[in-house]
Amino acid sequence: MQRIHFIAVGGAIMHQLAIALHRKGYKVTGSDDDITDPAKSNLKEVGLLPPEFGWFPEKITTDLDAIVLGMHAKGDNPELKAAQALGIAIYSFPEYVYEVSKNKKRVVIAGSHGKTTITSMVMHILRHAGMEFDYLVGARVEGFDLSVRLTDAPLIVLEGDEYPASVIEKRPKILFYHPHISVLSGIAWDHINVFPTYENYFSQFVSYLEGLQPETKLFYNSEDREVQRLVATSGKKLDTVPYVTPDFHYEHGQPVVNTANGEVKLSVFGRHNLQNLSAAIKVCMELGMSEAACYQAISSFTGAARRLEKVMEGKDLLVYRDFAHAPSKLQATLNAVREAYPDHRLIACFELHTFSSLNEQFLSEYTGSMDSADDAFVFFSHHALQLKGLPDITTAEVKKHFKRDDLVVVDDKDTLVNLVGNKLTQTSAPTFLLLMSSGTFDGIDWKTVCSQQKQ
Repeated sequence: MQRIHFIAVGGAIMHQLAIALHRKGYKVTGSDDDITDPAKSNLKEVGLLPPEFGWFPEKITTDLDAIVLGMHAKGDNPELKAAQALGIAIYSFPEYVYEVSKNKKRVVIAGSHGKTTITSMVMHILRHAGMEFDYLVGARVEGFDLSVRLTDAPLIVLEGDEYPASVIEKRPKILFYHPHISVLSGIAWDHINVFPTYENYFSQFVSYLEGLQPETKLFYNSEDREVQRLVATSGKKLDTVPYVTPDFHYEHGQPVVNTANGEVKLSVFGRHNLQNLSAAIKVCMELGMSEAACYQAISSFTGAARRLEKVMEGKDLLVYRDFAHAPSKLQATLNAVREAYPDHRLIACFELHTFSSLNEQFLSEYTGSMDSADDAFVFFSHHALQLKGLPDITTAEVKKHFKRDDLVVVDDKDTLVNLVGNKLTQTSAPTFLLLMSSGTFDGIDWKTVCSQQKQ
């Protein structure tokens, strides 16, 4: 029996990997200095929640087969130091996922945006077809109880993140999966804390393509100029296949795709999601499914958590939330809503929450990104700036970067609640409220806010 210890077991993916290995029959232990829900409840349910929070180097013993090191752990972590002193094998989570899946066929979904949705779509189609497969995905997907599954299945589908693997392995996670089939969805600068320039960020994908085995199948978004540029220079040895947005039209906010086998109505909307769908179908056809079967399966796909996810629906009001935080994602999500619901008043609320979005060096990337909204609000928290060790900024400084005169920038959640609530009350037209953040707007309960206003 393999004995594995997780340093920083409370991470979003780390704890799911720990549970997956536990289910596979491994002896799993872990530590962390703080664990919150849902990780806390999930670990407790399977008996993996550490009895005490903190770092305990005495847990690191020579009978361990491996250490899995999370990004939350620092370089001077006492347990990491103990493992290094004892010569125990130390893996980042992508390195260990490869270790347990190196005998499987591996599909990796890479790119700056759409990774979670494409991975989720592939998972949905394969499950609909009854295929056995493992997976790693960065969000909750309907019909799957965890974000990581590791069994004896011959196939694994992996969401490939370009963020560094661990504190001692600074290379991007995608470099460690070595796929047989891959997708490249798009390239748009992100993670300024790690990749200080666009060129530096772009180079990570150069390394990814150049590290793939010759003739690896690569499905790439040919509507993205930067992807085209990358594939033309770094993808020459690969078996490259382009994909594009399929032909479609809207019927009452619902997209209908025109396929060779007739029209197919979908449960998700937005050109970017239709583009993601094309990638997912290419992958599943490569895995042996027919195009007709793929479309039949995807018609019931309702989306991954927080990816254009419906929060509530009232009289003349639709409320959706989305994980959009990077400028390209923000713009794509807003454009999707505008196209699908042209007769609705679009009220957009965006929270600056990531390190990149709160960094004034990066803020100019948001120029014009909220132009599609009728009413646009940007929210940020001074506390979030402090937690990330960033210098304070003012609402005026934020506003100037978006280059929209009527943009309202707010740094107090109660003020935001009042402003949005008033806007909902004053608007007589059918309204679409779009909430975009990788955070929680400082814990605002939007269902309550909306239920007290427009019904």
